[in-house]
Amino acid sequence: MNGEVAGFVMVVGDEVEQVYVSADHRGSGVAPALLAAAEREVASNGHSLAWLAVVAGNTRARRFYERQGWTDEGLFDHQAPHQDGPIPVPAHRYTKPVTT
Repeated sequence: MNGEVAGFVMVVGDEVEQVYVSADHRGSGVAPALLAAAEREVASNGHSLAWLAVVAGNTRARRFYERQGWTDEGLFDHQAPHQDGPIPVPAHRYTKPVTT
């Protein structure tokens, strides 16, 4: 809308690394569209299963991914990148089968 960024998604291999939607565009359908594009990208990278990490306390995001058909496989220590080396962050691992 008027050239502003509504959101973005980042995919690395089989991981949906980031999904971001600006506050002004939440609830507008941008998030499901971005996530669907990410799923297609994971599949086009040759993977049959996509995964992503959600910080344990982010219940809003967890509900969103579950509504989109993702499965919570439980807690794990996500190794978040940091300039001094990876930092373990308690997160839930979500997965979803993907196809091209």
